[in-house]
Amino acid sequence: MKGQIEAFLRHLTVEKRFSENTAAAYKNDLSQMADFFQEKGTKQWPDVDHQLVLTYLLNLKQRGYAPATIARKTASAKTMFKYLEKAGVIKSTPTENVGAPRVKKSVPQPLSETEVRDLLRQPDKYPTPEARRDKAMLELLYASGMQISELMSLNVHDVTMQDSSVTCLIRGSKERNTCLSRGHVPSLKKYMDEARPQLLHQRGEEALFLNRLGQRLTRQGLWQIVKIYAKEAKLNNQITLRALRHSLIAAASQKTKS
Repeated sequence: MKGQIEAFLRHLTVEKRFSENTAAAYKNDLSQMADFFQEKGTKQWPDVDHQLVLTYLLNLKQRGYAPATIARKTASAKTMFKYLEKAGVIKSTPTENVGAPRVKKSVPQPLSETEVRDLLRQPDKYPTPEARRDKAMLELLYASGMQISELMSLNVHDVTMQDSSVTCLIRGSKERNTCLSRGHVPSLKKYMDEARPQLLHQRGEEALFLNRLGQRLTRQGLWQIVKIYAKEAKLNNQITLRALRHSLIAAASQKTKS
């Protein structure tokens, strides 16, 4: 079963151009589902039936998973089974007519413009390559409005520097370019020229933003960084990455209008 999961993940990253973070989330969800099926004695995908899928989803609910998590895992399963059906591995999808919990979408509580400025100033307190990285990340998020997963998925060769502009190739469900003024991301080139080489451990690493081990910084890693800076900036809001992105977009838009 795991072999088909790996083939599906290659399909997502190579053909569908999904980000590594998205593929990792799919892998976690599908591996958990496959483990459950195998524990129930089902060793092959063609043997999975509608009732077994319902049993798995009920088990998730009984174990206390949040509706949003169950909805995501249901969506992952449906996408996987559609792929298996199209590939001829199974005759029909067992997730037909399987519903997902309704998830109430919460509206992010944005930071004020003053709070955004305070947050962006925090990395300036430190002379470390990590702080220069953080400043570049926040500026790029502020200027581009790209999603967190898109930011974390950027490779060095996705960024093209011109005299007065920066172009980023963004990969996801759809590939696109975004062009920014270099004046909006003043820390990016300095990070790439000076700080990133200090964080780099292996010459072949392509990720733009690196952690202390020289590997691609993850969404979770960014979240830990933001929480530290938010605490130092004495932000009282319950800040989330989603709220941060919306706040930065709103602040950038207001800055453009003024």
